[in-house]
Amino acid sequence: MKNRVILLILDGLGYSYARQLMGNLEGWVEAGEARVWQGHAVLPSVSGPCYASIHTGLTPQDHGVTSNYHEGKLEDADIFSAVRAAGGTTAAIAHSFFSDYFQASPFDPMRDMEVDDIHRPIQHARFYTMAGANKAQPATPSDIDLFWQMSLLIERHQPDYFLFHSCTLDSLGHNYGFDSIQIDKNCYTIDAALGDFIPRWQAQGYDVIITADHGQSARGHHGGTEAIMRDIPIYYFANPNHVIQGPPPDYVISQTAIAPSILQRMGIAIPESMQTTPVWI
Repeated sequence: MKNRVILLILDGLGYSYARQLMGNLEGWVEAGEARVWQGHAVLPSVSGPCYASIHTGLTPQDHGVTSNYHEGKLEDADIFSAVRAAGGTTAAIAHSFFSDYFQASPFDPMRDMEVDDIHRPIQHARFYTMAGANKAQPATPSDIDLFWQMSLLIERHQPDYFLFHSCTLDSLGHNYGFDSIQIDKNCYTIDAALGDFIPRWQAQGYDVIITADHGQSARGHHGGTEAIMRDIPIYYFANPNHVIQGPPPDYVISQTAIAPSILQRMGIAIPESMQTTPVWI
């Protein structure tokens, strides 16, 4: 592999809120040690469709996931399958939707919640379900604990592609609205933790990309066409030993460009189904 890549999806973190609240990430951008672009989510701007588009490079109308009610493994090529086809190793810490779409369906906790199997599409994985979530108990795992789980899997297996996905901000936004003190405080917590973990992951040999599936309104809603729902951040922290060439700062990156761009950055053949032009080399 030319480069190893970590993709972090902070669910629900819209572009404007990221640029206002993520001080560590913005500090690295200001210092010239990271880059940031505005991304544009697919429609509907809902988690399931966006997860599938980020990994297949296709729109919901093409990959078929048009709501969060979809169940079933996707047939289209995706980042995991492309990395595996190239002889690489994959890993994930994420919501069980990712297991259902890219690993095996239906999700079976006894079979799928913890995976270390070189024959599976996602070879090293830890999934969570958020079963029983409500306003009093959002059932979101600690992001800091998940970051440590991720770091442990990296130490043990050195995967070429690692997906990290957190539902914390999305869940709190639905319960309290994204323009809330709960969101402010949790952005601060996640941003502070990333201040420690990003250098660790870079030292382990990874490029680190941080994005979101969609944004969210002040009332805690998304799915539609408003900019607050569709505009997402895309931060890029290159491995210090590698230079990234990307578009100008004002370029808006389509969400369907993420998959082919990651594969190109890794030096992996892009599947024919991914038609959006890559943006990073």
